[in-house]
Amino acid sequence: MRRRTLLGAALAGAVATPALAAGTARAADPGPSVTRTGTTTPDSQAIFFVSYDGLVNNNSFQKNALLTYKGYQYAVWYTADRNAVVGRRVLGGGTWSTVKVGHTLRYNDSHNVISMGVSKVDGRLHLNMDSHSDGFTYVKSVAGLLDNPAGLSWTASRFGAPRSTLDGLALTSQFTYPQFVSTPDGKLQLSYRVAVSGNGRNALAEYDGTRWTNLGEWSASTGTYTSEHGSSTARNMYLHGIDYDKNGRLHAFFTWREQNGAVMCNGGGITNHDTGYVYSDDRGRTWRNDAGTVVGTTGGSDRVSVTDAGLVVDPLDPDHSLMNQESQTTDSAGRPHAIISYVPGRFGQCTTDYVADRTANGRAFHVRKNASGTWQKTEIPVPLNSSQRTRLVVDKYDNAYAILPFGRIAGASKASGHTDWRLLFDGAGLNAFGEVVIDETRIVQDGVLSVMYQVKSSGTTPSALHVADFRLPA
Repeated sequence: MRRRTLLGAALAGAVATPALAAGTARAADPGPSVTRTGTTTPDSQAIFFVSYDGLVNNNSFQKNALLTYKGYQYAVWYTADRNAVVGRRVLGGGTWSTVKVGHTLRYNDSHNVISMGVSKVDGRLHLNMDSHSDGFTYVKSVAGLLDNPAGLSWTASRFGAPRSTLDGLALTSQFTYPQFVSTPDGKLQLSYRVAVSGNGRNALAEYDGTRWTNLGEWSASTGTYTSEHGSSTARNMYLHGIDYDKNGRLHAFFTWREQNGAVMCNGGGITNHDTGYVYSDDRGRTWRNDAGTVVGTTGGSDRVSVTDAGLVVDPLDPDHSLMNQESQTTDSAGRPHAIISYVPGRFGQCTTDYVADRTANGRAFHVRKNASGTWQKTEIPVPLNSSQRTRLVVDKYDNAYAILPFGRIAGASKASGHTDWRLLFDGAGLNAFGEVVIDETRIVQDGVLSVMYQVKSSGTTPSALHVADFRLPA
C-alpha cells in the first residue's frame, strides 16, 4: 500500500515545549480575556431531544447557526413545535425578531441542523436544513435583505418557498453536513457530504448571485488504509471546517473515518484516525497538501485520498476515539489553527466505549502552524468531561480561545506561542447541555464572542436557547 508521508517528525516534542519560533507579540498587546456582557434569549422553549449525544440546535458542524452582518446578528433554530425559524437582533439589542420559513423538522435526528450563509454579492440570506444522508430543504431571502435590515421588514414574505433543490440544481439524494462559506469575491459556496458515514465524499457548490453551480466532489472514499489491527477499503473525510483566510486561501483540516471496524482495537470505539490538512488557492478548484503539492481536483477524477502523501499533520491511530468535525480558524497572518480531541495514551491505548471514555479522559489539543512553518500541538489542560466537541476562535491580537462543552472558555496568548492555555470562564450559571454554537463573524466586526447554547433538559421537554456575549480584548 502506498502510505502518505507523515509530518509527525515536526511534532515530536512540540506538545510540551513552548514555541519560541511562533513570534513574539508587541509588549502592548494584551493576552486573552473574556468579560461577560449579557445574555439574550432567542427562544424560551426550543425543541429538545438528545440524538447522537447532541442537540439539533447546537452542533459543532453548523456553519453557521449564528452570524453577524452589517450591524445585525442572525440565528437559526427549531422551535418546540418543530418549526424552522430565523431570528435577528440589532447588535447589542436584547430582543430577537423571528420568522418562520415554512419548514418543520422531520425527524428527531441531531444531524438535521439548520445552517446559514450570506451571499454578499446580492445581500441574500441562505438556509439549508433537515438532512442526514437524504434530501435537504433550501430557503433563501430576497436580494438586499441583509444589506438594508433597518429599511426592510422582517417578515416571512422576505423569504422564498422551501425547495428540495438549490434553485433547481439537484445535488445528491444522500446529502449531509451543509456548511456555507462566503468567498472573498462575494460569492457563496456550500460544502456538503455525498453518501454516508464511512463511505462518502466531500463536495462543493457555488452561488454567484444569479445561479448555483455544482463544482463537484473533491475527496475520495476509495483506497486501502491499514492499522495494526486490520484494513479498510472505504471511508469518508470529516471536515473540521472550511474557511477562507484574509489572503483568500481556503483551508480545511479533517480526519478520516473508516467503514471497516476491523481497524480498531475494540468495537466500542470509533474508526476516526489522523488529523490532515489541505488548502486551495483557487476557490476550492484544486487542493494542495502542506508542502504545496496538488493532491486533488474538485469535480475531477483525482480527488484527495487517504493514500495521498503529505496530508497528515498529526498522526493518530483509530484506538483513541478521535472526534470528527471539531473546529478550525486562521489568524491574522493566514496561518491555520485547529482544535482536535481524543483520549490520550496515558489513559490507555484502547478505548472501548467512546462516549464513556471521552467523558472520563478526553482532552482537547490545539494544532497550529507557527511563523517558521512548523506544526505544533499543545494539550489544553481542561478535562472535556463530555464526549462532545470544542470550538476555536482567535481575537484581533491572535490570542486563541477554545469554547469547550458546557460553554467553558479557555485561552492562550500569542506571546507564549499559544502554550499557556488556562480556563477563563467556567460556564457558571449557563447550565448548557454540551456543545455550543459560536458566531465566527462577530469577533472580527466588534470584538465580541457570542455563544449560543441550549439549557439542559430531559427527554423531549423543550428548553431555553440563549446567546451569551463576551467582550474580548479591545
